[in-house]
Amino acid sequence: RVPQVQPRAEELSELYRELSQHPGLSTACLGPDLTTQYGGKYCSLYTEWLQRDLARAENIKFCRQYLIFHDGASIVYSGPAGTCSEIKGELLSRESPSGTLKAVLRKVSGKEKEKEKQFLEVWDQNRKVKSIDLTALDKHGSVYDDDQFGCLAWSHSETHLLYVAEKKRPKAESFFQSKAPELGTSDEDTGHPKKEDAPVKVGPPHPGSDGGWLCGCGADRAMPQGEQFVYQDDWGETLSTRSVPVLCVLDIEGNSISVLEGIPEHLSPGQAFWSPEDTGVVFVGWWHEPFRLGLRHCTNRRSALFYVDLTGGKCELLSEDTRAVWSPRLSPDGCRIVYLENNVLGPHQQCSRLRMYDWYTKHTSTVLDTVPRQAWGAFPGIYCGALPGMCWAADSRRILLDTAQRSQQDVFVVDTATGTTTSLTADAPQGSWSVLTINRDLLVARFSTPSCPAMLKVAILPIAGHEAQTQWICLQDAPPVPGISWNIRTLQPPPEQEHPQYGGLDFDAILMRPSEGPTAQKPPLVVMPHGGPHTVFTAGWMLYPAALCRVGFAVLLVNYRGSLGFGQDSVASLPGNVGTQDVRDVQLCVERVLQEEMLDASRVALVGGSHGGFLACHLIGQFPDTYHACVVRNPVVNIASMVASTDIPDWCLTEIGLPYKPDALPDPAQWTEMLHKSPMRYVDQVRAPVLLMLGEDDRRVPPKQGLEYYRALKARGVPTRLLWYPGNNHALAGVEAEADGFMNMALWLLKHLQC
Repeated sequence: RVPQVQPRAEELSELYRELSQHPGLSTACLGPDLTTQYGGKYCSLYTEWLQRDLARAENIKFCRQYLIFHDGASIVYSGPAGTCSEIKGELLSRESPSGTLKAVLRKVSGKEKEKEKQFLEVWDQNRKVKSIDLTALDKHGSVYDDDQFGCLAWSHSETHLLYVAEKKRPKAESFFQSKAPELGTSDEDTGHPKKEDAPVKVGPPHPGSDGGWLCGCGADRAMPQGEQFVYQDDWGETLSTRSVPVLCVLDIEGNSISVLEGIPEHLSPGQAFWSPEDTGVVFVGWWHEPFRLGLRHCTNRRSALFYVDLTGGKCELLSEDTRAVWSPRLSPDGCRIVYLENNVLGPHQQCSRLRMYDWYTKHTSTVLDTVPRQAWGAFPGIYCGALPGMCWAADSRRILLDTAQRSQQDVFVVDTATGTTTSLTADAPQGSWSVLTINRDLLVARFSTPSCPAMLKVAILPIAGHEAQTQWICLQDAPPVPGISWNIRTLQPPPEQEHPQYGGLDFDAILMRPSEGPTAQKPPLVVMPHGGPHTVFTAGWMLYPAALCRVGFAVLLVNYRGSLGFGQDSVASLPGNVGTQDVRDVQLCVERVLQEEMLDASRVALVGGSHGGFLACHLIGQFPDTYHACVVRNPVVNIASMVASTDIPDWCLTEIGLPYKPDALPDPAQWTEMLHKSPMRYVDQVRAPVLLMLGEDDRRVPPKQGLEYYRALKARGVPTRLLWYPGNNHALAGVEAEADGFMNMALWLLKHLQC
């Protein structure tokens, strides 16, 4: 047999360097409409992109601007304005409602041994007009720049900025701290708060407003001795520096910063914005008692929508307090707030409800409910991590969102008054569509496919009732990567593998294969089940699968039952059946593809991370004759040993089919069930060589999981290798770790599949 691919390490690294240079489109912002001397209208489009810089071993962010000429009904001309430029130090940025000002949160490296500083800047159209050293003011800890709690919101009057920061903690003292002799009775000597730390009144947001906003300082200075090493609970994976968030307000004219009072102590606030008329602040509050559970990718944490009145400090509940809510968005007319809602606990991600709160009638309605079964031609349900930051149409009646629809992602417009939905991408190319922003009915979106990196698309949203006529224009093209073909396959489990309660469910897989090279030779197959387990592969650009395909492998991305985008019944079918239903779905897909496609059945490998690693380890143990190599990234291998060390102990119980209670301890039968459903049960049957990649800072699936599997394989004489990545968490997304991971993965597969 003549090997199909024999690239050297240098060729692999050059291929990875080439493909990793394709940037990803992250954000977009539309400027105000301007009028030309001839009466035509145009606006600027500001975009931000992310790109891996292998030489610097970091992700760089750059911006590019475009001009869009339109007549309100169609786009007359659009094109780039100037070249790209790198953005340095920006953590958050936000345009003011009028588009004349821009707020920027910036980090600046300190001199020599000084710690990194944070500045809050205000820019107008010509210059920087304000630069506030937040670190020097010392009113709070670091400002949150994440997408879970973080925000940077302008008041409607454009005189104040709202953001979230860590609550200030006084410096702890040892029992044996040396103290200078007391020479006086100043505030500083006595430990009493200084005058500037007393509660302050923030001035009115606009002329004619009476009364101030009740705010306070960050924290008292005095702290009892012996508090140095008290444990501070945090929000888990990627949020380990988030513990006690507070809402903060910058008075731009007064150059003063205040911390809002009135937030109940059992809540962690975030995702905040100004209420209509700037009378208060609306925010999402997450319950953190009795302790915090991991929040990243967990849209099932108890939370609610609140309003704090800044004239009196009263905090009011706006939504049900027994649900999980997130992504509140205020309509342009200030009358309605839409937000997403899930049940508390259960699967971490699921089909969500779209709810709407009327600001003036105080009435809450369900715009879109969960969808039990996905059906083509009908709305599939909402399966998105967040609504776009700007999602409302100009009529304050329709909103835009993107959601998984089986193995692709599409854009929909939702009429909040009637609950009707219309796809804006039904007649567009198949792939993965994401809404970036909409403003004055100018719509900006990102589009990609497994063989084509991110492209920038723009359109004008037609009037209500004619949305299906949306015409997309490509503003920034990305040439397809040669040598990759792909298609989506649908599979139906055999009758004996049907779920007793949720029968009739099917699932998908995306098959990518090399389209160049000798056609007579069968390529080896790499099988990739996704993590989660309640996530989904959509037909968009993915670096690892594309690179493996260019190396010469066919790649099978399996969306087994339990994946998002197929209806809530599919999600609900998996808990209690992990290790069996999902494993059988992947194996069925592999066997079917090997029967129907020109692939080499003697050279099949597995690659998976997290729950995908859980499935890969199950498959090499349950079906040792099928697979000849395996690569896993931060895999779950033993649920019983993971439950006490992960930031998501509820996942361990939910996915094996048991209820989670914070105060309950598993009994012996439950411990047995956890082990019974774990890949470790089948380790004696593993023969395929296994490469493990572990993130030292992983809070979700702690690296001891992978170490446990590594030692079990080594003890049984199975060829295995372990890569340990310091400074990397669950995603292993550091530029250096990601690049090294690909090289080791590709070389491992080439070696053990004898390519």
